[in-house]
Amino acid sequence: MKNHPEIQFLIFDLGNVIYDIDYQRTFNKLYAQLPEEKHPLVRDFMVSPVHFDLETGKIDAPTFRDGVRDYFSVDWEDNWIDEAWNSLLVDIPQERLDLLLKLKEKYPLYMLSNTNSIHFKIVEQIFAQKLPEAAWPTLFDHLFLSHKMGLRKPGEDIYRQVVNTIGAKPETCLFFDDLKENLLGAEKVGIKTCHIDHPKALINFFGNV
Repeated sequence: MKNHPEIQFLIFDLGNVIYDIDYQRTFNKLYAQLPEEKHPLVRDFMVSPVHFDLETGKIDAPTFRDGVRDYFSVDWEDNWIDEAWNSLLVDIPQERLDLLLKLKEKYPLYMLSNTNSIHFKIVEQIFAQKLPEAAWPTLFDHLFLSHKMGLRKPGEDIYRQVVNTIGAKPETCLFFDDLKENLLGAEKVGIKTCHIDHPKALINFFGNV
């Protein structure tokens, strides 16, 4: 990396950095199934304990689905809950996958994501489908996933665990995320950061790799 010769390790958030997501798609599915007086509950659900507990692995998928039913006072089936929950996952643009494959030739790559078991099952399927055969398991040197680690961004502990596991000095790591608060958390432990603030930002950052 011409402008960052000190960087040795690349760490990528998942949502809206690699994988396009759109929360409104999930919101719309929920709105369509709820009376209008319950609509304010939809956005609040994203910061509810049941959501955060799934993201940190404190509860499993069946418990989460029961939590959704309790939260909205509904009797939705498991499959419908998963469909609504996964509808926010849009797609991985091929140009980003191509970029990662090129970067893999020069750098160790890591993923650091606030995610959950329901979403990540689909994420893995899409990576496997869109990458060359057998490339998915080795694309990233390590997957740092909140539901596996019991920690979430932007808490400093998750970043400390990342650099400790990599065995790197924080200043030799560059972290890409679309949320400024997550970047601030990383900066507090000395990790270099880059804000991904539009769909072409990652591609533009690296230019011709």
